[in-house]
Amino acid sequence: MASSTEQHDSDDGMDEFMDKFKTQRYKNAFSENSWEEEFNKVPMFMKTAPEEIDPQTYPELACLQAIIHDEDRPAEEQARSLKDEGNAFFKEKNYQKAILSYTTGLKKKCGDQDLNTVLLTNRAAAHFHLGNMRSALNDAAAAKKIKPDHLKALIRGVQCCIELHNFAEAVQWCDEGLKEHPNDKKLLELRAAADKHKRAAERDARKAKAKEKKLHSEKEALLAAIKDRGIKLLQPLKPRQQGSDSEDEGSSAAISQLSLDSLSSQEATGAHVFLDEQGSLHWPVLFLYPEHQQSDFISAFCENSSFIDHLAVMFGEELPPWDTDRKYNPQNLQVYFEDAKKETLYQVDPEMSLLKVLQHKRFFIKAGTPSFIVLSNGSSFRKQFLTEKKIQGL
Repeated sequence: MASSTEQHDSDDGMDEFMDKFKTQRYKNAFSENSWEEEFNKVPMFMKTAPEEIDPQTYPELACLQAIIHDEDRPAEEQARSLKDEGNAFFKEKNYQKAILSYTTGLKKKCGDQDLNTVLLTNRAAAHFHLGNMRSALNDAAAAKKIKPDHLKALIRGVQCCIELHNFAEAVQWCDEGLKEHPNDKKLLELRAAADKHKRAAERDARKAKAKEKKLHSEKEALLAAIKDRGIKLLQPLKPRQQGSDSEDEGSSAAISQLSLDSLSSQEATGAHVFLDEQGSLHWPVLFLYPEHQQSDFISAFCENSSFIDHLAVMFGEELPPWDTDRKYNPQNLQVYFEDAKKETLYQVDPEMSLLKVLQHKRFFIKAGTPSFIVLSNGSSFRKQFLTEKKIQGL
């Protein structure tokens, strides 16, 4: 047993050491101002992995990475380390890096099929979170091919199919999975959801098909009504026809084939010809006033109505603001349609019905919208305008 004197000497030495320790700083200690940053460089305590691993900045982490990617180790061991690395990235929601790790692990081509299945399933999950549904589905299918009963692969495959609106395929995935896991709650829930979506999609498809069939019938009836009346529609020229010297707007080639293309006026006007329940056609009609560079648009001019019916409304009690000379009274107006090919104007009797004019042998409807020129009788502009054209009456 040590004497009291020896114990006293030992205590004196410790006191001296502790006094010295208090006055000197530890050379390898964290600094007071940056200890959190330095602490985060220790792999065990890192909150997030750095984008680039510099051996000088992160020596411990670089060492761990070197161990993970050591090509001298067995392929299975390398693949397992890469799976763990991918899982770490996945937990940090760094899905792109997780995919790279899982992909590198798969490239090791180890013989452990269970491990390969996990790598594929995990990569499918990473793709899923990035919105790469097709890639995720491909990985889930590859995992299922290796292990048909792998629950996570089955669930992920169903989820991808639903996101891709492949509801019938999603139901098929569920049915395959339920054979192996008949009581799995998640698969049962997904099966119910996929079936509901499938039935809704089939119902919508039936409605769309019925609507399309109805529209087609209505359009066929419309074209038949136009054809029966002898009304001529100008077809849009095909690219090879444009610029041809042999073009003739009134030729049989231009008007022989009635189609919906020749009724396309909605782009410019938002209206189109339609057949009402009584079997009458209503046309979108354009009135042009070249003297004032103005126009009027009638969205539904019934074929049985006369021009004066509309002119009396448009130029009735209130004349348009651009008519400063107050010349555009219904009784002063003259209506024409133009045969551009023959450079001829045909004067229209305002008492005529629209149908009567549309049936004229030189009237061709362009873009589904009949158009007419309106001039004021007695104006100097009218006289000058008409001298440049040939005039014919109906």
